[in-house]
Amino acid sequence: MNPTSMSIQASLPHDIALKIASSLQEWRVFYIRKHNEMAGKAAGVIEFVDRCLAFESIEVGHYLKAVRELDSMQFGFEDVQTFFLKSKHNVLLNLIGLHYCIIWLGLPGECVMEVLSNYNISQRQVRVQWWKLGRWFYGFRLRDELHTRTVYLEDVAIGKEEEVLGVLHRGAVHEVIRVQISAAKPAYTSWSFQSAQDPN
Repeated sequence: MNPTSMSIQASLPHDIALKIASSLQEWRVFYIRKHNEMAGKAAGVIEFVDRCLAFESIEVGHYLKAVRELDSMQFGFEDVQTFFLKSKHNVLLNLIGLHYCIIWLGLPGECVMEVLSNYNISQRQVRVQWWKLGRWFYGFRLRDELHTRTVYLEDVAIGKEEEVLGVLHRGAVHEVIRVQISAAKPAYTSWSFQSAQDPN
């Protein structure tokens, strides 16, 4: 019996103390069961993202599917902190959790930024590349335009990278024909245009 239960029993009638202790035990069992349930769901999303990685990058369609999965599973802020905003995870998983907190949960950037700092992931970087349809010029369509941005997670959190977050949230629509996300690397390596493999 823990000190809290002993303190309750010492200050309350025996029958009431037993009821309270029983309720506390039931709550503890419920909390553990709920935690394990969310852990299993999070593991499914993490496995999906790992399967979708092609040449160390992920296509935006798969990225957004992972974000939507968090919503369908009713992940709360504490769940995202526990399972996605940790340094042991790939920065892409950090970004998915961050994106979900800002856009889907509507949390203020300062709140999320505090968590990023506490878990030492605020200075992690991701590279986002997107291709836009080339403009028409005197009856000819110019080459598709490639845009590349390397951003810190903290800048995404506090709103300094609204354009990048907007591209990620909209995905490949309208003039944007493709979006890829990867962990930033010190040295640039060329991106493959090979189609990403179907994870299913």
